[in-house]
Formats: sequence, C-alpha cells, structure tokens
Amino acid sequence: MSHSDKNDLEGLNPDAAELAALGYKQEFKREFSSLSSFCVSFSVLGLLPSFASTMYYTAGYAGTPAMVWGWLIAMVFVQCVAYGMAELCSSMPTSGGLYYAAAKLAPRRWGPLAAWLTGWSNYFVQVTAAPSVAYSFSGMVLSLIQIKNPSYTPQNYQTFLLACSAMMVMTLVSCLPTKVIAHFNTCGTVINMVFLGIVMITLLAVAGKNHAFNSSHKVWTNFENQTDWSDGLALLMSFAGVIWTMSGYDSPFHLSEECSNASVAAPRAIVMTSAFGGVVGWLLNLIIAYTVVDVSQVMNDGLGQPYVVYLQQVCDYKTTVALTALTVVCSFMMGQGCMVAASRVTYSYARDGVFPFSDYLAHVDVRTKTPNRCTWMNTIAGMLLLLLIFAGDVAISAIFSVGAIAAFVAFTIPIFIKITCVSDLDFQRGPFHLGRFSKPIGYASCAFVLLMLPILCFPETKGKNLNAQGMNWTCVVYGGPMFAIIVWWIVSAHKWFTGPCLTYVPDTSVSSDVILEGVSKPDDDEASVSITKKK
Repeated sequence: MSHSDKNDLEGLNPDAAELAALGYKQEFKREFSSLSSFCVSFSVLGLLPSFASTMYYTAGYAGTPAMVWGWLIAMVFVQCVAYGMAELCSSMPTSGGLYYAAAKLAPRRWGPLAAWLTGWSNYFVQVTAAPSVAYSFSGMVLSLIQIKNPSYTPQNYQTFLLACSAMMVMTLVSCLPTKVIAHFNTCGTVINMVFLGIVMITLLAVAGKNHAFNSSHKVWTNFENQTDWSDGLALLMSFAGVIWTMSGYDSPFHLSEECSNASVAAPRAIVMTSAFGGVVGWLLNLIIAYTVVDVSQVMNDGLGQPYVVYLQQVCDYKTTVALTALTVVCSFMMGQGCMVAASRVTYSYARDGVFPFSDYLAHVDVRTKTPNRCTWMNTIAGMLLLLLIFAGDVAISAIFSVGAIAAFVAFTIPIFIKITCVSDLDFQRGPFHLGRFSKPIGYASCAFVLLMLPILCFPETKGKNLNAQGMNWTCVVYGGPMFAIIVWWIVSAHKWFTGPCLTYVPDTSVSSDVILEGVSKPDDDEASVSITKKK
C-alpha cells in the first residue's frame, strides 16, 4: 500500500475503516441505524403475512399442537442459528454476509468452495423470497373477490399478472435512494406492528363474543394429523412454517455496509428480529389455536386460502374483509423488504464475479447510491419463477420450502465451519459475541438443520397414496439447481472463482484509532481471523 493509501485509510470514519480492513471500499451511504436495519429485517420477517402464507404447514400437518408447543420447540433452535449468525456479523460486517464469513473461516483450499455453496444457497433464498410473497399477496387479494362473489374462480393468468404487478411496484420503491428506503421500511414496520396488533386484538374480541374459546386440553394435545406419517413426524414437518417465517432475520447482515456502527447495530438488529419475531409469532399462533373452529375445514376449503377461511370461521363478512386487507398491506411491505435485502446480496456476489455479466451488475447508481441493476435482475428472475403458477399449486408451493431449506443451509455452513475449523483463540470476536456458549450454540444450530433438511422434503402422503400431485417437489426445485452449481464448480468455476474479491487491501501497520478486522490464513490447513488494533 502506498503512503497516500495509508493516509486515506487513516482519514476514513470508523465504519469505512473497518470495512476497508475487511477488504472493501465504502460505496454505499451509511444511512441505516440499528432501528432501521431492524425495520427492514422485521418487514422481511412479516409475521402476519408469513403466518397467512404458511398456515397450511403450521396447522395443516398436525393441528393446533404444532401451532403452540411445536412453534416453541422450533424457535429454541431457530434462536441458536440467529445468535450464531449475529456473532459472525459482528466480526465481519459486510453485505456479503454469510458468503464472506464462509470463505474467510474455512481452510484456504476449501474457502472458495465454501463461499460458492453458501453464496448460491443464499441467493436462492433471496431470489425466491419476493415472488413467494407476491404470490401469497395476489392469492389473498383474489380471495377477497371470491368472498364477495362465490361463483368467481381466479384464473392462473390473473394470479400471475397481479403478482408480477406487485413485484414491479416493489422494485420501483427499492430503486429509490437509501435514505428514502430506510424511512419507507421504518414506516412499513410500524404498519406491520400496528396491523398485527389490530388483528390479534380483533380476533380475541370477536371470538370471545361469538363463540367459546377452545379448551387448553384440545389446543395442546389434540393432534389433527392430516398426513400419512406419525404424529411426531407430522409435528416436525410443521416446522416448515416456522423456518420459512423466521428466515428473514439475516437482512441486517446484508445491510451492514449501509449501517452506522455496523459491528454493533447489525448483530443487534438480527437478535432483536429473531427474539421479537419468535415471541410475537408464538402469541399469534396461540390466539389462532384457541379460536379456530375447525382445522380440517380451514385446510380443505375450496377457497385455497387457509388464513382467510379461518377468518370466515371466526368473524363476520366485513371483519373478514378488513383483516384480510390489513394482511395484504403487510404482505406488500414484506415483499418490498425482501426485494431490498435480495438486491444487496446480489450486488455483493456480482462484485466478486459470481454471476455471468457480473461487471455489468456490480454497479451502484450514482444518484440513488443503490444497486438498481441487481434489483431488476432479481425482479426478472422472480417473474420467471412465478411461471410455476401455471404448473399448479404443488409446483408453486415448492418455492416456500425451497426458501426454508436454502436459507438455513446458508445460515449454518459458516457456523459449522467456525465451530469445526477455527479455534476460539483464532476467531476474532466482534463487540457482540457468545463467549463460551459459542460452540454449544453452534452445535445445536447444525444438529437442528441437519435433522430438518430431509424432513422438509417429506411429502404428506406415502405408499399407494403418493402421486405427482401430492409429491413434495422441494428436493427437486432446490436440489436440482444446487446439483448444477456443484457440477459447474467441478467443471469450470474452481478454476476462476477464488472467493470474495477484495477491493481494498489494508496495510496492518497503518495507525488508527478504530478496530481493523481482517483475515489471515497462515497455511492450507488452518484458518485464523485476526484483528490489528493500534492505539
């Protein structure tokens, strides 16, 4: 590094200097705070629309027990994954997130492969998130027409066009300046919280007035198993709804290059999102479990929207329409948050040459300071995925399971590498760390994901009852592309992909009053993460 580069580094603010020490130049404006990062993350989480989208899994597989103590069991392990991710985020706050962490923590010769697999799995999460939300959004909107006019049957092309229109609006919002997006998502989170509170209070009030609540014995012990598997396995299968709902708390990691005091604010936002989402999500499940009249009818009604059918059981027509409309608004806010997070992930990968035409994609708009080309690429890819609507409900539903599996595979790979390949002395902690609980929490995270991977691919039926319509196509929709990615690696990518491409290589001798984080790998078999701190 030249003398002028040293002076440039010393003149950077703490966040930019920390990012430079990780190997990247500051290109975004840092206009996100811990609160606004949490707001984006909570918008992506979207408890109310997420529950509405995945009620088929949470209640449909095992009934109300899956909604109450099933959610609690799953959330214990989901929190383990979240805390492990927050620790990595505090140590390495870059928009590459898990992909960067996997590359830097793995032994040198395995780092590029670890980054390749983590990055692509995470990209599949991001690229399927907005279209899956848009699909759910369009389904709920069209169900309102069905409620008004029972003879109306939505056509696939109507669902497709409405979902694509929603994605276009989300994209336009996501291309606005960073400061505007931050304010928009803050407002979106307030709307999400307020509307969620209105729905929960209304359900309690209306249910208490119109019919008695379900007994605790029924809610906690009465399995309504609608699969061909045992009650225990059906309960585990119901975790798909929890996992998909809670797969958005990594957003602050990807927004860390736009966040002030990123090594503290970003992990704090991750923990806030997972904790708040876990508690409030359980309360929502609890309310619905105690007020639902007939789970079987909710799951099998011809409307095809379990959440809306549930509202019809509990509420009158006007209240059903009002609560569904509130959920639709929350769904749009959620989709827009997904779009923002996905664009940052895509940009970080394009910056490192992962995609074809990466040089074109790795562009930050000079006016808005946002990666608009990446946003539009994801929109086009999402619209292509929405073509699965024409293949039927089973095919389009696979994008929900793919999102759940792909997310937690990407979340867990760097955590697994950290607990198996990096010693406590070599891992450089950030301000947020788990201390002696780091490895136990990491092992619990990995064990949970390892257990859930095959279970999330199980179909509802088995034996002679299993057919193409009842098949769980998740293993094909996720496994197929991942297999192609592995083949691509073997044939070509291993020759040119070397992991994150650093755009700023700091000289560790530079004096600075801030903590500079970097990664050093002394040999091929050992990885270590180190900090240079000059006082």
